[in-house]
Amino acid sequence: MNRHSRIAGTGSALPERIVTNEQLSREMAERGLETSDQWIAERTGIRQRHIAAPEVSASMLATQAAREAIAAAGVSAEAVDLLIVATSTPDYVFPSTACLVQKALGIAGGAAFDVQAVCSGFVYGLATADAMIRTGMASCALVIGAEVFSRILDWNDRGTCVLFGDGAGAVLLTAADRPGILASKLHADGRYENILRTAGNVCGGGITGHPFLTMDGQAVFKLAVSTLDSVARETVAQAGLELSDIDWLIPHQANLRIIQATGRRLGVPIERVIVTVDQHANTSAASIPLALDQAVRDGRIKPGDKVLMEGVGGGFTWGAVLAQM
Repeated sequence: MNRHSRIAGTGSALPERIVTNEQLSREMAERGLETSDQWIAERTGIRQRHIAAPEVSASMLATQAAREAIAAAGVSAEAVDLLIVATSTPDYVFPSTACLVQKALGIAGGAAFDVQAVCSGFVYGLATADAMIRTGMASCALVIGAEVFSRILDWNDRGTCVLFGDGAGAVLLTAADRPGILASKLHADGRYENILRTAGNVCGGGITGHPFLTMDGQAVFKLAVSTLDSVARETVAQAGLELSDIDWLIPHQANLRIIQATGRRLGVPIERVIVTVDQHANTSAASIPLALDQAVRDGRIKPGDKVLMEGVGGGFTWGAVLAQM
């Protein structure tokens, strides 16, 4: 009998503090920077974002999302034998955020590690967990995207600071005798590492390099639209399906214009595209699982639906996972 993996539960966590475009505009005006709700919304589709309090870490948000996914799946935390956290904003240099989540959940023994593929991190983690379950290395996996990007933003750069928010999303994968994860494709091209990065590090007790996120917006937009289009087609073809067979598209929630352009190129009507960027802004590795959980819990995504999730991010990385719920 062939061994597969299926998504058995989803969960999410968002910081309590919501910062609207109006609030952000007022705060920036106090620092002599001009922006507005209209300027942000017209260019990005973002209306608000959640910002973590100073004492809230990526592992704390990840743990909350994990608990929700475990409860939704109806399994015990002790059943989890693989824990993957996708994050670019870990609590520490080491140990991994995944090990901290494992400790918080009160479980031990199974593999736990972080994945660093920036905004593509969740699909990288999901594809990895699926492969490990299919080969018998694991039977019950938590895959979490968790970010506190507010910590690496230059709040004096209106071109980047308005784009991001904090949060976490999680899925619980279990071994199954029928396919749940139908196909996955992962890619990277390090030649484009300079268009989106945070090029600082810790050395000798201080920060070397540039500690804040920097981005070439036009270059990212062009590469994002083309790679999201190509990897979607590649993944659907691998599953032996057509784009018309897809019930829902969940692209990385970076920018509404990118989301709309991707949907148009793939021929997916906007009403079949899950959009949360207006509420959450860009939460990097957390954006896809946050959107998935919202659509599952509000009843849009139903058992049996085919959901195409695709991410694109710094590195430059991109990938997609096609799942049947």
